[in-house]
Amino acid sequence: MQAIVRGMRPCQETLKGATLKHCQEKYSLRRNNINPGSSPMEEKGLENVTVSDVLKSKGEEKVGSWIWCRTHDIVDDAAKNMAQHNIGSLVVLKPGEQQQIAGIFTERADYLRKIIGQGRSPKYTRVGEIMTEEKKLITLPSDANILQAMQLMTDNQIRHLPVIDGRIVGMISIVDVVRAVVDQQSGELKRLNEFIQGEYY
Repeated sequence: MQAIVRGMRPCQETLKGATLKHCQEKYSLRRNNINPGSSPMEEKGLENVTVSDVLKSKGEEKVGSWIWCRTHDIVDDAAKNMAQHNIGSLVVLKPGEQQQIAGIFTERADYLRKIIGQGRSPKYTRVGEIMTEEKKLITLPSDANILQAMQLMTDNQIRHLPVIDGRIVGMISIVDVVRAVVDQQSGELKRLNEFIQGEYY
């Protein structure tokens, strides 16, 4: 087994060297305004993929009222809204015309634990009674990168992050983050495979 590992090392170094050379060549091409055949989005690393990019990929350039509810709304109605739009949380707003955030209502932390778990009726309970309050709410701006979003979710053991730029601009979930990572890695593997097969020159 050790002999196999030792035998693989030269191959790994060769591939690493070739990949590095390839990246340097592509950088040189971009610096000279020569298109090597990849779109700018494909060239992004995860540190350059923003939350805004993720929202756009979901078709959420415009925010609809479906991602929020009000503190005085009935829990049953809020839960039906989440089921209808296949989402796992809603930003909770205070009453009134202004979009002032009161907290967040999630299917797991609030509905399952505080309604189902405590035997309360969703038809006679208001969202404001069981929501996670604003002081515990974790948000991020749309210009944050996907790695920062991933770190926030991991550190705080949460699955949803409201995106706030002075106002609500969207919501991202752990599924969105994982999809962005997979898409990015798939793109990297595709480009490396094309390079190995000689489709780059």
